Amino acid sequence: MSLNAFAKRLIATFPLGFVATVTPEGRPAVSPKGTFLVLDDDTIAFGHIRSPGTLANLTYWPEAEVNFIDQWTRKGLRVRGGARVIWPGAEFDTLIGRWRTVWGDLAGRIEALVLITAEDVKPLTTPPYDDGATEEEMIALYKAKFAEIYP
Repeated sequence: MSLNAFAKRLIATFPLGFVATVTPEGRPAVSPKGTFLVLDDDTIAFGHIRSPGTLANLTYWPEAEVNFIDQWTRKGLRVRGGARVIWPGAEFDTLIGRWRTVWGDLAGRIEALVLITAEDVKPLTTPPYDDGATEEEMIALYKAKFAEIYP
């Protein structure tokens, strides 16, 4: 399933994805990854900096689901699909430049790249939209909430 314009824009704007994997013991595991990029219409990827558990889980079960959320509009995206780890070598060298362009010096800390094929892409929204809330109302509400937390 292809990533639409909303999905691409959301990931570019809010590249923190919460990656769900399965441990070898069959337990769920979720870990935030902050270096996501959209590689093409069907592939998202993140750079492995501090992901030993996630990589171990993907070795056991090479599939993941990632959630991305716009915390202001409370709209988001679920992307599920097969995952593949790219270690340093020819393919890594071809791709890592994209992270250097976006993340600068942080890209130098990336030890591997994890590519996830977007086999299933679903939108996420919060219940107030079911009751007629608008994006503008949601943004105003959460700006006020964050202003209280971080005055």
